Amino acid sequence: MTTMTNKNMLLAIFEDIDPASAGVKALRALGIPDAQVEVISGLPITEAMMGRKKHPSHVPGIALGGAVAGLGLGLLLAFWTPLSYPINVGGQPIISGPPTVVVLFEVTMLGMLLSTFLGVFLDSKFPNYGPMAYVEEISDGKIALLVDCTAEQYESISAALQKAGAESIREAEAKPL
Repeated sequence: MTTMTNKNMLLAIFEDIDPASAGVKALRALGIPDAQVEVISGLPITEAMMGRKKHPSHVPGIALGGAVAGLGLGLLLAFWTPLSYPINVGGQPIISGPPTVVVLFEVTMLGMLLSTFLGVFLDSKFPNYGPMAYVEEISDGKIALLVDCTAEQYESISAALQKAGAESIREAEAKPL
């Protein structure tokens, strides 16, 4: 057994998604909340595949806010600019419909795209300059469960994960990347 301090991270490596999902269920049966369990994988694994609750994302709200801001800027460009600097060209209206629709659409989409990029960037907590747990086996297609536990919980968690099909269980080491 590894000597653990009062609060450490336990790392369990699984070969496939089925035993990893069984590991998550075993941890839940022990009373470990999902907030203390992190799934690390090189492949995209959804929460539903692991039997976990859906993680709330703020990206749609941020994107909607960016679209509204873009629409506001588009309205400003489409209406305020021609009214501030009116140019009469051959009897055409100062504010014409088709060019106004194009400007509104393009600037609204620009605001939404920029805010979506920013939202994904912030939602993924990137960049993170602190030490992070890195598992080399993930590059080989394996799945890791990182469990935040105390020294008293180590034996029961280790036994449950071993029973669920973990290949190896060890204390996680966080290194600066």
